Amino acid sequence: MPDHPIDLGWMRIFVEVARHGSFSAAATLLGLTQPAVSYQIRRLEEQFGVGLLRRQHRGVALTAEGERLLEVAAKAVADIDALARRFSAEAQRPIVRLRTDYAFSSLWLIPRIDGFRLFHPETDIQIVATQRFAADFRDEADVAVVFGTRAEFGAIGTLLLREKVVPVCTRGFLDRNGPFDDPGQLAKAVLIHLDTPMPSPWFDWRSYLTEFSVIRDINAGRGDISFNTYSLVVQAALSAQGVAIGWMGLVDTLLSARMLVEAGPPLEAKDRGYWLVPPRSASAHSEKLSTWLMNEAGKVG
Repeated sequence: MPDHPIDLGWMRIFVEVARHGSFSAAATLLGLTQPAVSYQIRRLEEQFGVGLLRRQHRGVALTAEGERLLEVAAKAVADIDALARRFSAEAQRPIVRLRTDYAFSSLWLIPRIDGFRLFHPETDIQIVATQRFAADFRDEADVAVVFGTRAEFGAIGTLLLREKVVPVCTRGFLDRNGPFDDPGQLAKAVLIHLDTPMPSPWFDWRSYLTEFSVIRDINAGRGDISFNTYSLVVQAALSAQGVAIGWMGLVDTLLSARMLVEAGPPLEAKDRGYWLVPPRSASAHSEKLSTWLMNEAGKVG
């Protein structure tokens, strides 16, 4: 038994000598000299304490012990080579970084992202969800999808999803608490809120009701509930906790599946919504993702 760990380099040399039956052929393949290869094989035999090769007039042949070692060593060398090739391929695979917010990523992007991976299996996508976008966010992403106004992003981006909202709840909640034939009746219902800065950068219940000239009674909101992320707002609506504001594009699949139903008139902001913002320096892969996002958004209508 060897007193010290076997050098893996010696194993590769042994495998090549055994395969080619020649010190010289193995030396040429490995970029070594023939004496260097012969020396390494002697060192290997000394460590194992057995002869691995029989020197012949023309080349070498394996001993019985050499045959047994080759069976193990050849597989180990092949496995290491395959893993090295895999590491190299993974390192060379393009990665496209998409930066967006939690609502868009969880409700719009994730249900659709398999489509991009199907058409572009050569490209990996990294989704970075955040609610805070620094001034230099374009330098931290290959593609960004951000919520805002035309004044903020119109010069650099393309409007992907115009802000259009509609009150939503479950059919069971509507049957028990409705009907909500007009926004005045909605003002008396239990409402689910998304916590936002004031003034809100998007439609909230206050601005929605104001658009319809509805003033909510001060006592009407005692059963209301609020969350700091829109995904939780939607989950609460799905749990029949109240009526939420549903962003079209984010709740479409839930409406189509009748998991949620419309509970009031829609409202639209023409110059506000989700904007597709390209990087400062576009690449072929960021262009592919941008094109796919635009096509998918077009399907929403």
